[in-house]
Amino acid sequence: MAQLILEQVTQQFGRHVAVADISLHIPDGEFWVLMGPSGCGKSTILRTVAGLLPVQQGRIFFGDRCVNHVPARERDVAMVFQNYALYPHMTVAENLAFGLKMRGVPPQERQRRVQWVAELLGLTNLLTRKPGQLSGGQQQRVALGRAMVRQPQVFLLDEPLSNLDSRLRDQTRTELKRLHQEFPTTTLYVTHDQTEAMTLADQLVVMHQGRIQQIGSPQHLYQQPANKTVALFLGHPPMNILPARLFPGVPPTVEVGVRPENIAITSPEKSDLRGRVVIVEPLGQVNLVQIEVAPDLLVWVKTRQNPLVREWVGLVIPKEAHYYFDIATGLCQMLMSI
Repeated sequence: MAQLILEQVTQQFGRHVAVADISLHIPDGEFWVLMGPSGCGKSTILRTVAGLLPVQQGRIFFGDRCVNHVPARERDVAMVFQNYALYPHMTVAENLAFGLKMRGVPPQERQRRVQWVAELLGLTNLLTRKPGQLSGGQQQRVALGRAMVRQPQVFLLDEPLSNLDSRLRDQTRTELKRLHQEFPTTTLYVTHDQTEAMTLADQLVVMHQGRIQQIGSPQHLYQQPANKTVALFLGHPPMNILPARLFPGVPPTVEVGVRPENIAITSPEKSDLRGRVVIVEPLGQVNLVQIEVAPDLLVWVKTRQNPLVREWVGLVIPKEAHYYFDIATGLCQMLMSI
């Protein structure tokens, strides 16, 4: 294992700058997640670290070793894609052992490692089957096992759970977290899924248009976003962004951000901010309620209350729940403690 360092990495394809001036320092054994919308550059970073793309500008280090000119096969990384890329004519055991065989690992050691990872991932009873005889979740575990059995310096995972149904995704996400806790390998994980990012990451890197917006623990980024982009990307439903005119005393140069869970519903006569219920989405213990407070201005509220569609309600937003974003720059100017 080794720390992973990126120093001012820039990758450009024609006139398009895919990633710009990216610097990261991932300590040995930590699990970092790259998160952002499609096209933000997160997969480009992963492929550059893997050696699948040459470094155009900047430097990449595994430990103290600069790997800019080291071929992908010699970088000692293991990569798992959303497409599991298993060999269909090989058994599970053969798939797990293939990378070791190509690296000249002796047969006895190959067998030992395959048995170890099969027991770890619950694949022991599947070793003689071929990928076509496996479920999606089982194939995903084989792909993970093939990466783990190599015991690499760095794990790179590119949306590995995206092809699974929601139940399997939850189960495998939990399994991934447990495995990393037991065998901490330096890991860089790419996803656009908030739940994966928030639950897996030691540190979360939010990207937009090829640039890093903010780095920090998931909880820190959720509670103290650096700008409106980060604030809107984290949270479901996303943070409500409201014009300053709805809040007396707030400068018109800012917008006010409020998380849906920080808004309370009351009777219309008890609040100066009122609206009409448009949608109620039950989620079990809570409801997501969309309220129209002005033409073309909708507010999401997360609440245990169950208002009726078309009902008029009042909204209570404590001042300590406000985020203030500069209209010109999008930067978070001030945040009262929640």
